[in-house]
Amino acid sequence: MIYQNRFKRGVQLAALLGLAAMLAAGCAKPAAAPQASEQPANALKQVKVEAVSKQKIGEPVEMVADVVAGSALDIPVKADGEVREVLKKRGDRVEKGEVLLRIDATDALSQKEKSELNRESLQQQMDKSEQDTENGKKDLQNTVNKLQTQVGDLEKVYNRVRNSYDGGDATEDQVEQAETALRNARMDLESAQSKLDTLESTNALATLETQLKSADLSLSDAERALDNYEVKAPVSGVLTDFTVEPGMTVSRGMKAGQVQQVDNLKIKADLTASAAKLVRGKTQLNFHLSGSTELMKADIAYLADIMSAQSKTYPLELAVGNASGALTPGMRVQVQLTEESEQNVIAVPTLSIVREGSDNFVFVLAGDHVEKRKVTPGRLNGSVQELLDGVKEGEQLVVSGQHQVQDQEKVEVVKP
Repeated sequence: MIYQNRFKRGVQLAALLGLAAMLAAGCAKPAAAPQASEQPANALKQVKVEAVSKQKIGEPVEMVADVVAGSALDIPVKADGEVREVLKKRGDRVEKGEVLLRIDATDALSQKEKSELNRESLQQQMDKSEQDTENGKKDLQNTVNKLQTQVGDLEKVYNRVRNSYDGGDATEDQVEQAETALRNARMDLESAQSKLDTLESTNALATLETQLKSADLSLSDAERALDNYEVKAPVSGVLTDFTVEPGMTVSRGMKAGQVQQVDNLKIKADLTASAAKLVRGKTQLNFHLSGSTELMKADIAYLADIMSAQSKTYPLELAVGNASGALTPGMRVQVQLTEESEQNVIAVPTLSIVREGSDNFVFVLAGDHVEKRKVTPGRLNGSVQELLDGVKEGEQLVVSGQHQVQDQEKVEVVKP
């Protein structure tokens, strides 16, 4: 019994000692361990950087464009009548001036023959009149020559008679007769000379010459009108929209078809403002057929400086030779607005760009501090963004901690 009481008191004492130890441990405050993350108030902010480099931002920018003829000229009909003969068909290649069809020209031929006959008749009259005029001039010249000789002889006779009268060998009547004969001869000479001068100074054939010129014009009109009965190709190219058939009646002003030039073609596209910016300053662009990777070159013939009010785009026109005939009007091709080399551009991680409203900035390490640079983002490819300006290749770009620093602030660079 005594043993049991002692055992109970020992257990109670041990329990009390254990409780006292526990209370003592709970009341004591252990020393706080220093936290590694805390920094002194004057510590530099830590950033991570990486070199700005060129990266492939994507494939060349392409857009669909239409192939059209270098020029397409209508084939006008210039005469009325029935189609007698059709020499070409739609899709044929034709040369400039080649006859495509012929129209019944019976009336035109008749008019031409009448014009030819009229001109021939007038020409004969002209030839006869010229001969008559020439003969008349010769006759008058002969008459003048004879009268000049006659006047000379009569002057000698008159002088002899006058001298004889002074000597008393001739009568007054004889002197008057000699004087009258000389005066009449001189009058005849003046008259003949005047007619000759008039004939030489005037054009006696003027009326006939005018008639002959009119006949020439009429014949020329008839020949030109007759030429209109043959409808010819205005340029070399491919004949399209040509549906004329023999027996059809056509009229002046009608469109018989169209010729499209295919040796030199145009490629047309409408560009957005951003697409037009990629093209400006270039003289050539690459293009390829849909489904083909073979690139061909085309010269830039036109790029509008001002946006079209209707389409709100910038029209682009390329000129390309087509000697091989690989292209045809109506085809669609892929035009590359940029080349492969243009895809290697300054690009940075998208998350390194700090956006403030509508502006974009990055921080670049400059010695022991950072500089805040305004940038213009370009194309986006996954997690990288093209920068059109603001940074240069090789500069150290802040890629971590950029949201916690200020412009010109000193920083501590840590390894990624």
